[in-house]
Amino acid sequence: MTKTRILIVDDEPKLVRLVHAILTAVDYQVIAACSGTNALESIATEQPDLVLLDLILPGAMDGYEVARRVREFSDVPIVMLTAKVREADILRGFEMGADDYITKPFSAKELLARIRAVLKRAKGEVIAPAESELNYGDLKIDLARRRVTLGGRLIRLTPTEYSLLHELALHSNQVMLHEQLLAAIWGPEYRDDVDYLRAYVHYLRHKLEPDPSNPRIILSTPGVGYMLVSPEKVIDLHPASDDRLPIS
Repeated sequence: MTKTRILIVDDEPKLVRLVHAILTAVDYQVIAACSGTNALESIATEQPDLVLLDLILPGAMDGYEVARRVREFSDVPIVMLTAKVREADILRGFEMGADDYITKPFSAKELLARIRAVLKRAKGEVIAPAESELNYGDLKIDLARRRVTLGGRLIRLTPTEYSLLHELALHSNQVMLHEQLLAAIWGPEYRDDVDYLRAYVHYLRHKLEPDPSNPRIILSTPGVGYMLVSPEKVIDLHPASDDRLPIS
């Protein structure tokens, strides 16, 4: 059976050795890169199953820029490693295409738990042929191939964005509670991290809605949750103020 391959992108040798030891101990195969340029080359040639990406890297390309460029050609899950704990920094990482983040210093238990959660989301679920495609007007979700199209145009989603859209689609026209979505997509330990959910709804709207500031596909019930609406039930509803993120 092929081992799961994880790329570590960090220029701190001690941290790389530590993460390498933690991951190989549970049978992951580990690759390392020390700069943004090396990281892009490794992702293109080695095709890892997951990337652990430090935000602070030598040279002109930081972790944010690496993530942005990776998302131009790959859907590989990205977990950012950062010493920055400001909400704006974390949300910027999500905006660039990260699937999760880990704040330094971190424990081996936390690192492994987050990696396993992200890999699980990326692999998705086995879908029965009878429900291999969901259609919402111009929006089509091919569950078998994990592809999303809008008006025939392929929409590139990160694994986490796809998982969230999938969960909403499976319960269309029903308000899904914040806690339900967080537990289903990120895991029970994320039930209180509503900022995660707001960030990803924000990005999905920008990819799927004609006017993200006036959403008609993914609607919010302030303080409660979100709902994906079928075309015949689309209504005009402005997003709640708590969904307006400080992201350009």
